[in-house]
Amino acid sequence: MIPLTLAEIAYATGGSMHDIPDRETRVTGPVVRDSREVEPGALFAALSGERVDGHDFAAQVVAAGAVAVLAARPVGVPSIVVDDVQAALGKLAQHVLGRLKATVVALTGSTGKTSTKDLIAQLLERLGPTVYTLGSYNNEIGLPLTALRAEESTRHLVLEMGARGIGHISYLASLTPPRIGLVLNVGTAHIGEFGGREQIARAKGELVESLPADGLAVLNADDPLVRAMATRTKARVVLFGEAEDAEVSAENVRVGDRGQAAFTLRTPSGCSEVTLRLYGEHHVSNALAAAAVARELGMSTEEIATALSEAGTLSRWRMEVTERPDGVTVINDAYNANPDSMRAALRALVAMGSASRAQGGRTWAVLGEMAELGGESLAEHDAVGRLAVRLNVSKLVAVGGVEAAWLQMGAYNEGSWGEESVHVSDAEAAIDLLRSELRAGDVVLVKASRAVGLERIAQALLDSAEGEVAAR
Repeated sequence: MIPLTLAEIAYATGGSMHDIPDRETRVTGPVVRDSREVEPGALFAALSGERVDGHDFAAQVVAAGAVAVLAARPVGVPSIVVDDVQAALGKLAQHVLGRLKATVVALTGSTGKTSTKDLIAQLLERLGPTVYTLGSYNNEIGLPLTALRAEESTRHLVLEMGARGIGHISYLASLTPPRIGLVLNVGTAHIGEFGGREQIARAKGELVESLPADGLAVLNADDPLVRAMATRTKARVVLFGEAEDAEVSAENVRVGDRGQAAFTLRTPSGCSEVTLRLYGEHHVSNALAAAAVARELGMSTEEIATALSEAGTLSRWRMEVTERPDGVTVINDAYNANPDSMRAALRALVAMGSASRAQGGRTWAVLGEMAELGGESLAEHDAVGRLAVRLNVSKLVAVGGVEAAWLQMGAYNEGSWGEESVHVSDAEAAIDLLRSELRAGDVVLVKASRAVGLERIAQALLDSAEGEVAAR
């Protein structure tokens, strides 16, 4: 964060200073909410959660070097007391961004937000200092904390915006007004909370409504609900995708034996070849979205193609591919899941396993619950189980309770009657099964909603392989 005095922070947040000997003392470090992240010069935001109250750590963080605590009540150490700590973080982010010249790029969508954000960040870093959302830090707390990492030298701020209801994105955009807004797609993620895709579209479209007249809306030409958002913005519109009128598109798309896509990037400025390091054909659309943003900010088509070809994954547990010493490949995509991302991951699994299957290798889909689907949950889990069979995935391991049972039942009803699909109760049972069954050449996808915690399975498979090699 740019250095601010405690008096400035109190003014920006509408707070009052308590136990502060010098109001001109500056915060020179980061703004953090986790006491373990405190460093000298930091400002600690004492947020209260279901399990932990940040106010209880006030003395500890000041002893560790925090200049002050942003708190909802006096805590006996230097503090700025506000009515609502979360709201105060937003006000502070607004204040800081008002003093900077950084271009704010915001993006939203039902799937692909984090992967696309990572691509945009890697492209824009070639143009100048860039701050971007870490992981999926995309809500009312994470977004201000990300914005507060910006400094005087920051040229671009790339912000992922999530929503769980109408008005959420409008609020986030008011905190960090974007000049470029990108909408990737409208899918079924959180459909149980929204009540339908039309409501999801209404919420996602709040991003383009927030753009200024001299801004840019980057929209997916292949998603009718996203394309229709062009009527909801004052900003100029650029379309990306496969449609004929898309200004940024891909030609000659092909997928290699490892599941990595290559294509010809076409823009109004020309064409150039791209070979992605990311796994899965679905990343082509994400790459086109990133290309449209980078082109607006000054990159040539050739520079964009080179940067896309060199870009990797910045966030954990998103199609994180590791080949074990014994020849088993583990794909850890366990950070989150919804029906659209589950389908994309299954297709990527099949593409990645195509070469090894000729030598007897098998594809394993280790899947768990997709949360927040409401009344669509049974149908969507059943459909994913059926898709695994239609794609000829060798083995389906459904992990967990009733939702996992629906996955397995979908596979069974589609014709998986033998040992091709199995339902196990928990991660430990899945680990035991996989350890006993995996062999060289197998490719294993692990995916579920974040709350299920299936990353434990992927990590256990990698840890056990390392242990076996060390024991030899």
